[in-house]
Amino acid sequence: MQTKRMYTGIIVNVNVDTVTLPNGLTVDLEVVRHPGAAAVVPLKDDGTVVLIRQFRQAAGGFIYEIPAGKLHPGEDPMACAARELEEEIGYRAGKLELLSSILTAPGFTDEVIHVYKGTGLTAGKQQLDQDEVLEVIELPLLEAISMIETGAIRDAKSIVGLQAVYLRKNNR
Repeated sequence: MQTKRMYTGIIVNVNVDTVTLPNGLTVDLEVVRHPGAAAVVPLKDDGTVVLIRQFRQAAGGFIYEIPAGKLHPGEDPMACAARELEEEIGYRAGKLELLSSILTAPGFTDEVIHVYKGTGLTAGKQQLDQDEVLEVIELPLLEAISMIETGAIRDAKSIVGLQAVYLRKNNR
């Protein structure tokens, strides 16, 4: 494989990889390299989930999401999940349980998001980054699932996380 770096950014790098496919054909593929991320479905004892309604330029405005953030170099995904949970919504989790590690768009990026369920929530201190414009929303898990069904929640990591928590809660 041959790699040519086309762009080096703050969050992503873009490469053109010349690869030989399993069928023997050699092609150039554009690949967005991403350091990975972690996300948390914060679940309160009463079944309430804590979401954020965050401004996302790429999505064209505000969207509903679970708290998440980019991994720092060498950072453990669970440590990232704990950090982002407190920074974005002002809660700490007594327990973080890995739900899934998902490939976000494997056709063009190597990004993996590690999705956790956070329980045993206690108050911490919200510390938003300068570029984070969001509001914290608390609602019953079933209402969040309904928001997926109506299309109000469209963010993939949030859908995966919320549905995993819902399925585990209702299949045990």
